[in-house]
Amino acid sequence: MQKVLVVIPAHNEAETIAEVVERTLAYADVSVTDDGSRDSTPAILERLLKESDQGRFAHKLHVITHPRATHIPQGIQDGMRYATGKSYDWVITMDAGLSHDPDALPAFLAADARWDVVIGSRQKVENVPAYRRLISWMAARVVNYALSPGYFNLFGPGLRDCTSGYRRYSARAARLIARSQLESRAFDFHMEALALCCRQQMKATEIPIHYVFSNSSFNSRVLKQAMRFGLHLIATKSRKTDAA
Repeated sequence: MQKVLVVIPAHNEAETIAEVVERTLAYADVSVTDDGSRDSTPAILERLLKESDQGRFAHKLHVITHPRATHIPQGIQDGMRYATGKSYDWVITMDAGLSHDPDALPAFLAADARWDVVIGSRQKVENVPAYRRLISWMAARVVNYALSPGYFNLFGPGLRDCTSGYRRYSARAARLIARSQLESRAFDFHMEALALCCRQQMKATEIPIHYVFSNSSFNSRVLKQAMRFGLHLIATKSRKTDAA
């Protein structure tokens, strides 16, 4: 039986973290990275850890604690390092705020094993502001071009949603990301992770998901970081990353 770990970065997610973890533990092991939370998130995770150790859930919970906030890249990367050290076959990343439905996990688990990256494409959405839809659309165009084999190929792999964080990674994809010196700082991590894998000739596909927009730390500073990173991907599109 293959081992699956769901990696969830969390920063001040007291309102939703218990529900997310409890529902996810019905399908797979879970690793939560508590990224410097200052609310009751740590206390909630401590309670859930005890309940996991007592056998309440179908699967096991692991918690990684960051004394200070390090943001999404480090939170996910540390979870992937844990997965690599424990020889998990698959790593699934998801949000801690219930934007991603834990009950969609079976669709990721059922995806063909030939795909190293399975992206949850946000084809049915709720409450997503128009500007966020436009940003996601533009990011997809940029990333597809950055991943294309030539300068005159505008469409690359033709992926629809390159910034969705609900994904399944193979063990070799997770190992590559875990060992890489990341350049991203926030949500641009999802662009970098995809580029790292595709530039190693790993295969990516998409499955449709239902996405519910909630409060987000996305702001103008994060947008500027993502724009800079998109330009960086284009500037380095002919560069090959080191082998995994």
